[in-house]
Amino acid sequence: MTGLYPHQTGIGLMTGGLNAKPFPDRPEGYRGVLNESNVFIPELLREAGYSTAMTGKWHIGPPGPIARGFDEYYGMLHGFDSFWEPKVYTRLPAGRPERKYGRGKFYATDALTDYSLDFMREARAKDKPWFLYAAYNAAHFPLHAPKDLIDKYVPVYEKGWDAIREQRFARLRELKLIDPRWEFPPRSIIGPNRVSKAKGTEHDENPPWASLDADRRHDLARRMAIFAAMVESMDRNIGRMLDDLRASGELDNTLVLFFSDNGACSEWDPYGFDKVSGPINILHKGRKLKKMGQRGTYHSYGSGWANACATPWRMYKHYAHEGGITTPFIAHWPNGGIGAGAVNHQPSHLIDILPTLTEIGGARYPAERGGKPLPPAEGVSLVPALQGKSLMRQAPLFFEHEGNRAMRDGKWKLVAMEAGGPWELYNMEADRTEMHNVAAQQPERVKSMEAAWDTWARRTKVLPWMWKPKRS
Repeated sequence: MTGLYPHQTGIGLMTGGLNAKPFPDRPEGYRGVLNESNVFIPELLREAGYSTAMTGKWHIGPPGPIARGFDEYYGMLHGFDSFWEPKVYTRLPAGRPERKYGRGKFYATDALTDYSLDFMREARAKDKPWFLYAAYNAAHFPLHAPKDLIDKYVPVYEKGWDAIREQRFARLRELKLIDPRWEFPPRSIIGPNRVSKAKGTEHDENPPWASLDADRRHDLARRMAIFAAMVESMDRNIGRMLDDLRASGELDNTLVLFFSDNGACSEWDPYGFDKVSGPINILHKGRKLKKMGQRGTYHSYGSGWANACATPWRMYKHYAHEGGITTPFIAHWPNGGIGAGAVNHQPSHLIDILPTLTEIGGARYPAERGGKPLPPAEGVSLVPALQGKSLMRQAPLFFEHEGNRAMRDGKWKLVAMEAGGPWELYNMEADRTEMHNVAAQQPERVKSMEAAWDTWARRTKVLPWMWKPKRS
């Protein structure tokens, strides 16, 4: 939304709901509430004459979507919640007309699309260009989906995560989406988070599927089937919006961007959680399997399936290895010069979205906000890459989340796990699956890149840490 690294906006460690209060005892980059030293994409586009609307997950805290440039909003103002309960979704500005759903007729992914289509129609009536941000909360936990879609996918996932990983890796090679030099990685470790540490399992590898008993395999296959059903539902609903654009004669002249969350969710161990986001796991058997994913339930799918979902990469969401920072990115805009079926492997970052949309929308990034200077946007416009040309990127890309950190400079990637953990070095051209750490062979490169990361971290308020690094 801002073209900045998250720490520059004050939310380097996420944030609470719309009424969240800042943490005054934290360093500036981790106050947990947006500061004023940023400007949002819809604010810029609205100044350029656009209608702006958003549906879905906000989760950026106060002052909320309307105060940050959206004319219309419908969605969830916090991080995650039921897909079955309309009461956890909000229409803004207050007093706007709301759709009514009969008992048992509400499913969040469908409802978000209903409102997206409403907002698109209303924007057309104003005879203005428009910007819609559809932030589906699918397929985030809790895992909820229509039962008929879940049943459809259970046989697919009963073969287990090992077979699925192998099949996906082979298909990626067949489609030439990955370099044939990249090796198939072993199962990833169970992430070193607060729950796995308490269990004493950090750095253990996810177990082989064949080592699990039949009841556990049935439970886990059902969890993954719910996730797949959520994705199919989202795909169908994106299709509804594309059909609407096509029927309105706007599809070829509308820039459509699709990208997803930063890696598959491994919380908290191979078996997933139930009831709340935490260490509680329930093994569902018999008739209880059929109730999974329905109203009143709460599940995640765990690190074993996250490992499969992250194929071909190592690790998952939270971490700065490729499984935690790589997202699919699809763009469609024939009238803007995007060729059909083209694949572009130039490294990019979410900080590039704002410069891209401001260039396309004819918006101007201001030098100040409220009389105070704004930091310049960190990213670059992706328009050249979308048109098959080289990006004009001068600076490396940097990453930090919960102490996990990385830097990408050309073909080289420096990455570390946990605050104070050792740096690893990989050649992304030859080894993007991060199998061969060459840090010991290139200490001077590691030292130089570490210094660059440290300089960036201090400039963007990543440092000082809000936690104490581990000491060797």
